[in-house]
Amino acid sequence: MEDHNENVPIESIKLAFDDQKITDDLHISSEKVQIQNNSEENSDEQNLCLNKNKTFDQIQMLTVENDIDTVLSNSQITNPRIVETATETQTLSSTSIINDIKIKLSPIVDYAKEPLLPLSQACAPLSCILYNLSFYIQLSLMKTPEHPRNGLTVDESAAIRLYTMEWKKPHRSLYSMLNFNLKKVDRINLIPYHKYLKLFLTALVKLPPEPPMTIWRGVPKNLSVDFSCGTQVTWWAFSSCTTKMTVLKNNMYLGNTGHRTLFSVETINARAIRTHSQFNTEDEVLLLPGTHMLVQSQLNPAPDLYIIHLKQVVPDEILLEPPFEGAVLYPKIPRPWYHTKRFIILISFFISLIIGGIMLGSVLKTKSNHKSAVASCNNPFLQSVLYKTGNSPRSATLGYFRNPTKLDVVVTGHEDKSISLIRGNGDGVLETPGTNIVGEKPSSATSGDFNNDGKMDLAVANSGDNTIMILFGNSDGAFENSTNYMTGKMPISLISSDLNNDKKLDLIVANYRDNTLNIFLGDKNGMFQVSINYTVGKMPLSITSADFNNDGKMDLAVANSGDNTITILHGNGIGTFKNSMNYMTGKMPISLISGDFNNDYRSDLAVINYRDNTISIFLSNKNGRFQTPINYTVGNGPSCIASGDFNSDGELDLAVSNQNENIISMLLSNGSETFQISVNYTVRQSSRFITSGDFNNDNKLDLVVVYYNDNTINVLYGDGNGMFENSINFTIDRKAYFVISDDFNNDKKLDLIIVNDEDKSISILLGVENATTFEIPMKYRLDNEGVAMTSDNFNNDNKMDLAVITDDNIVSILLANENGGFDNVNNYNFDTMLYSIISSDFNNDNQIDLAITKFHNSTVSILLGNENGAFEIPMNFMVGQRPTSMISDDFNHDTKLDLIVINVGSNTVSVLLGDESEIFRTQINYTVGTFPISITSGDFNNDNELDVVVVSSDDQTISILYGIGNGAFYTSVNFIISKGPYAIASADFNNDQHLDLVITYRQAKCVSVLLGYGNGLFRTPILYKTDAPPVLILSGDLNNDKRPDLIVTSTGAEGLYVFLNVCQNE
Repeated sequence: MEDHNENVPIESIKLAFDDQKITDDLHISSEKVQIQNNSEENSDEQNLCLNKNKTFDQIQMLTVENDIDTVLSNSQITNPRIVETATETQTLSSTSIINDIKIKLSPIVDYAKEPLLPLSQACAPLSCILYNLSFYIQLSLMKTPEHPRNGLTVDESAAIRLYTMEWKKPHRSLYSMLNFNLKKVDRINLIPYHKYLKLFLTALVKLPPEPPMTIWRGVPKNLSVDFSCGTQVTWWAFSSCTTKMTVLKNNMYLGNTGHRTLFSVETINARAIRTHSQFNTEDEVLLLPGTHMLVQSQLNPAPDLYIIHLKQVVPDEILLEPPFEGAVLYPKIPRPWYHTKRFIILISFFISLIIGGIMLGSVLKTKSNHKSAVASCNNPFLQSVLYKTGNSPRSATLGYFRNPTKLDVVVTGHEDKSISLIRGNGDGVLETPGTNIVGEKPSSATSGDFNNDGKMDLAVANSGDNTIMILFGNSDGAFENSTNYMTGKMPISLISSDLNNDKKLDLIVANYRDNTLNIFLGDKNGMFQVSINYTVGKMPLSITSADFNNDGKMDLAVANSGDNTITILHGNGIGTFKNSMNYMTGKMPISLISGDFNNDYRSDLAVINYRDNTISIFLSNKNGRFQTPINYTVGNGPSCIASGDFNSDGELDLAVSNQNENIISMLLSNGSETFQISVNYTVRQSSRFITSGDFNNDNKLDLVVVYYNDNTINVLYGDGNGMFENSINFTIDRKAYFVISDDFNNDKKLDLIIVNDEDKSISILLGVENATTFEIPMKYRLDNEGVAMTSDNFNNDNKMDLAVITDDNIVSILLANENGGFDNVNNYNFDTMLYSIISSDFNNDNQIDLAITKFHNSTVSILLGNENGAFEIPMNFMVGQRPTSMISDDFNHDTKLDLIVINVGSNTVSVLLGDESEIFRTQINYTVGTFPISITSGDFNNDNELDVVVVSSDDQTISILYGIGNGAFYTSVNFIISKGPYAIASADFNNDQHLDLVITYRQAKCVSVLLGYGNGLFRTPILYKTDAPPVLILSGDLNNDKRPDLIVTSTGAEGLYVFLNVCQNE
């Protein structure tokens, strides 16, 4: 460019992109100064128009089209403001950044006195400083919409756009020159920018400040020496940062090699300028001049990479004067975001490395979700409580095996070849031992005074060993010596009645497998004669007795679930029965009761039809035959029915439990021959059985609901008007299958007997309105030692099933049965060592599948499930050498589940992305630490992308792989931790909406919790001691307080450690 004044002294300076160090002070003794680059490129000769109001020639656009193309193309490719950069011929110096902490500059104040002008007039003093400025002003105005966002004027929005524009090389951009002068000690250099600053800062202050968040800025230099912990830092220039750091991996920015410093900044008043920027595809966030911060921590997590964590605070004095009266620079926040005095976070080298790893993850991929601040605590757990299990617990899983609100634990006992189901009672306390043994798989019970001693006795049908057991009561609610009688195959229902008019109770048993009834006639001593057998319909499930034909002799009615009929057997009065009669019902009748439902003094029947969600009312004729049934639709999956006068109108009403819809349907009689469904009561899942009685002695009928898939019952207290109060829950033993009520201890209060199908037991609740018990653990024997397992609903019956790996390379499928127990229905044999197992729907067919790692042949086997709990022939997928643990999730946002497998033989993780046709694609491997053994995933930096953390035991590291969002991950970074890391899990333990980590250390006999900040940063670990080496760790809410608790297995302690979370939800 032509020199207009060769006699003016020239000051040689170095200019770098974005506020780089200038070697000499700018000489301003003359109005004419040449600004020269330390390069061979053309330099700019410009006039400093101090205190002049020069206007622009609006026609100054000689090469508009070419310049526009150049500017727009450059602007859309790179945004150098977020990284301190230099041109190829420039040397980047850290002096300007170091000046931020070493030099005390005067506040930026005088600009606020300037008038607010249009952009062209505000930039007039800069026309002699910036090359071709009028062209860029015109371009910024042209690109600004007529109605900008955030209530800005066109000139205000264009001022922001002008700041973000890149000038045509080799000329310096506005932001570069402005920020250079903002860092100068002598504020006189800033005077030409005052009018533009007035407009620019007015626009920025009118933008809503971003909520507290973490943003990032990069510098290709090592600045760690000058940023020690606790140092106060002020950035005097406008600082462009980003919330989305994928660009940092780009060689055009920070790159992957050489010295690099990453600033992680916790801000309180940043302004997002994307909607007003030339770079409208990047999440650029601007910090205002005078941003004051404290250094929280720094570390060197990888070669040549340095991370400095800064936290913004409100300065004690004015560093930047607001641009107009009433302007707000710092928003008010509900709780203090900073401490006014300097503080230092003391961390050891071990802690620094962990923090650095998580920070690096945030740097590589971070986007704040702006989650609202919530109260959190610093020490979330109580000391542990130890619960004994089987010998050498090796694997564990959590599941709601009984109730979706009560979390249980299943543990494999390695040495005694068992699995133990340890039941939680919903308040964080697990069960305590104790059993009342009956037969195998008790399914039904009835009560009566069988030996005529004035004390209530019990008869229990045991479907697993084809017996009934008689237990004689001793008047205090306990039961003494028992007697067994053989029945038909799988006795499922049992009632008592006087069938032969001898004033002694007899027993009637329905046998599900051989379609028969057994009649046991009783004597005065409580003994029973050899049974008389009667054939009925297919798969009888329920029986009742009444005098259906009004001849003074007891008859029987049986519900046959296999052929959709009921069978009526008319009694002879001597304990025998005439030929039976069958009536068609709805689909799959499973329960029935008798009663006079239409006030004609004859016994009618009400039958539940499970498959079509109805009840059928069979009204009787005087000859003992029944009319065509009247059907009523109830809830989904009706399972049991009870009758009583619930609204005190003298008419029998009905209550129906619906186990698939979790409601109780009330059908109130209208006094003639019909019912009306009055109200549904919501209960919990799997309400298997229901009975009625006055349990609180208020002369109003109440209801008891039994949940066979958990260990509780509900008591719904009636108000006498057909309405019921909120239910009260009572913990009982095992999975309850059946219940009866009577006064077993002669205290004139109804008691309950619950049949517990799984552990051959019964539970007794005396004075039920105030009663509670602890649950009783149950063991299931395996053929060999269990090493791993998973739980899920494999056969779509709304019950949690189990899949267990044993050390003889077998996968055993245990399906939850109708009795609340588990049946070992299938074994799948493999010819190589199996290590771990997980379950999920990998092919999107709404059926649960299994994934199993095969240790010696470097594969994962996928067993696709079908609707009945069986699995197809395994499909094998290659992974790394000696795969161990794995996780599944959707890592690439395509709604298909992916797999990540850790491989101890190759020290890698294999990523298998889900595929619609092939289930999984070919593996992609990432290197991690030595001997990786445990893995977890989560969004640790709140960028809506899943990250992965791997524990490696041999080199005592955790490896962080930060998700990009397309199923790929950045190269892992390894961090040294304490000795003997074994397992890892993640959850929000302190209620701050940020994921935390928990790690077990076998050698240290402790568990450490690392609380997360939500931006990838973690606090100093909190250590929780265990008496014996911890092994596996699980997290779940054991006591229903909406806080995740910890369950830690320990082979040395032969049990579980439970850490209850005590953080308050505020």
